Amino acid sequence: MASAFGKILLITGNAEFLSERTRARAVAAIAGEDAQCEVATATATGLGAGEIAGLTSPSLFSSSSALVITELQDLPDAAQAELLEYAKAPSPETAVVLVHGGGQKGKGLLDKLRAQSAVHEVKHEAPKYERDHARWVATELRDLGVRIDEQAATLLVASVGQDLRALAGAADQLAVSVEQGADITVEVVRRYFGGRADVRGYEIADAAIDGRLALALEQARWAETAKVAPVLVTSAVASGLRSLARLADAPQGLAQGDLARHVGVPPFKLKVMRRQLGSWSPAALAAALDAVARADLDVKGGASDPAFAVERMVLQVSAARGR
Repeated sequence: MASAFGKILLITGNAEFLSERTRARAVAAIAGEDAQCEVATATATGLGAGEIAGLTSPSLFSSSSALVITELQDLPDAAQAELLEYAKAPSPETAVVLVHGGGQKGKGLLDKLRAQSAVHEVKHEAPKYERDHARWVATELRDLGVRIDEQAATLLVASVGQDLRALAGAADQLAVSVEQGADITVEVVRRYFGGRADVRGYEIADAAIDGRLALALEQARWAETAKVAPVLVTSAVASGLRSLARLADAPQGLAQGDLARHVGVPPFKLKVMRRQLGSWSPAALAAALDAVARADLDVKGGASDPAFAVERMVLQVSAARGR
């Protein structure tokens, strides 16, 4: 493993959990390389002229030092100039970790840092669609030495939600729960996460969009009894309808993989969605999305009866279908 000293690790992107994890692992690696190294952490906003030079200098008690600067996008101009000067010739006794929260702010500084040979960048962009989250969790499990098939990964995302911290925890749990060499299948995911709230939200959404009103209402009432947050249900229905809308608006002639990327779902879901879309016109989708938006505002705004708001949404979505 290459030494962290004399180098600058630049962590960028809007996936906060992944950036935090990379930073923690980098600090642990520095400590593993030199247990006596003193690690200083600073928020960029508060750094003035001359402070970076002081923080990157070895202390009286250790021959090496490390500096972690968070929220790099907010680094003042004077400190930016000092950091760039340091990046041209980093101290061989110092390790530096920089964390930028993503976005365009501070882009000029990032571009100048990237031009320096001592800077190594790790980018973490949060997954956007369900398909991207499923791919991410599959990669997470592969790194843990376990394989998961596409349908199981998609179900895991539906079960746990799209919070990366929660998904990483679920991946850890599955990795230690299955026998060595065994693959994670849909049945395994259902065994460990089949009762989770988002699975029910996903099932309510599918039933409502399919026009299976009795089942959708039954599931919605189960969710209310089980104290499932109503916002999880409205979010699941909104996600399903938006995916259908993207499929309806997709350019003609796209290959299966390209179409799945455009819609934001795994390829195996396209067959079901095409069948569902046959019962939905653009006007019906718009009406259903309006109903979901109203329900979402009601449950987020503390409606006196959120369960009623969810049931009314299910009825309205089902009624819009086939118009």
